[in-house]
Amino acid sequence: MKRRSAVRASLVAALATAGLLVTSQAGAAAGGSGPYPADYQSPTPFANHTVYRPVTLPSEKLPVFAWGNGGCGADGTAQGPFLREIASHGFLVIASGAPGQSGSTTSALMGQSIDWAVSENSRQGSPLFGKIDTSKIAVGGWSCGGLEAYANAADPRVTTTTIFSSGLLNDSDDYQLKRLTKPIAYFIGGSSDIAYANAMDDWGKLPSGLPAFMGNLNVGHGGTYTQTNGGEFGRVAVLYLKWRLKGDTTAGANFVGSNCGLCRSGQWQVQQKNLTLDTPTPTPTTTPPTSTPPTSTPPTSTPPTSTPPTSTPPTSTPPTSTPPVGGCTATFDPAINTWTNGFVANVKISSTSTINSWTVTVNLPAGASVTSSWNGTFSGSSGSVTVTPSASWNAQVTPSSPKAFGFQGVGSPSGISLSCAAG
Repeated sequence: MKRRSAVRASLVAALATAGLLVTSQAGAAAGGSGPYPADYQSPTPFANHTVYRPVTLPSEKLPVFAWGNGGCGADGTAQGPFLREIASHGFLVIASGAPGQSGSTTSALMGQSIDWAVSENSRQGSPLFGKIDTSKIAVGGWSCGGLEAYANAADPRVTTTTIFSSGLLNDSDDYQLKRLTKPIAYFIGGSSDIAYANAMDDWGKLPSGLPAFMGNLNVGHGGTYTQTNGGEFGRVAVLYLKWRLKGDTTAGANFVGSNCGLCRSGQWQVQQKNLTLDTPTPTPTTTPPTSTPPTSTPPTSTPPTSTPPTSTPPTSTPPTSTPPVGGCTATFDPAINTWTNGFVANVKISSTSTINSWTVTVNLPAGASVTSSWNGTFSGSSGSVTVTPSASWNAQVTPSSPKAFGFQGVGSPSGISLSCAAG
């Protein structure tokens, strides 16, 4: 259970001020300890964002790291040393908020960071044309910015999520944990960190099978972001992103196993879940065994795949698949996660040919309804609901590029069916 009342008020206060601890780094020289000295800019007309990248682009493509500032502050240079350090190792880093800007950011700005990176990679005339690896995208944030990262973690373009000294404020927000399907890492400031209790509460509620890392460094809520090259958090963030976004297993060895690099550092307190080096981005084990593939008429109840523990964890419903209608197929990916009177579902849209848009019909059983959704526009919340793309990046489907949306609901998902039509 999340800590509330006075603790919650203290955390909110910390979130409101954390990002304002550093003066703007506008005009700072290129730097970072990596092989590609990096600087930042706020490209026109990409307002309300700060882009960090190597001054001289490397030959390999740049993975993307979208960042939410502490306090959800709108100064995109507030954690400048930390973000420039990451960029200097061959990453495109995009912070919400322009350099020196005042005010607050929203989670939507982080989504726009991803949109912009994808657009620039395909825009002829852009200095980043063809230079960005849009298949490798991480989101992260400090304190309030970590809440923005949580909000964007279900975006199907996201490869991994990083949470720095942050945790969900209320139990009612725990649906954001249930919809996680990609690896996540927490970097927290130890027991004196005001976000510690909430972060550890989130850790205990992660979906079964989700690859996850928890590291606590005894520095408190303020972290090391403004130290030279981002201090210890900068060093460790680079290692984690090299592993998850570049497949660097030497860097990954700092996080995996009982003898991991951070385990031996003498500074970090480490916890791990489902981490392996040979499969950098494994999928949570919530899908049914491959020996029992879904049929065209799936069972109406979930057959047990193993002897459930006495704590009765959430069960899973087998994927519902439909034959292509109008050129596309909609399936649950992975299986629906369920709990008492609730569920979370992610829907994958695939096609054997290129289609420019799609419409999925979700037929909900009596008593079930949609309470929240992401990456799709829903026509209603119960009965027969149609879903269309909520953004242009999620519309076109090709054989090699399926798209997805998701939703949370109340009631039982047993018997939900899907159909998909192009256009």
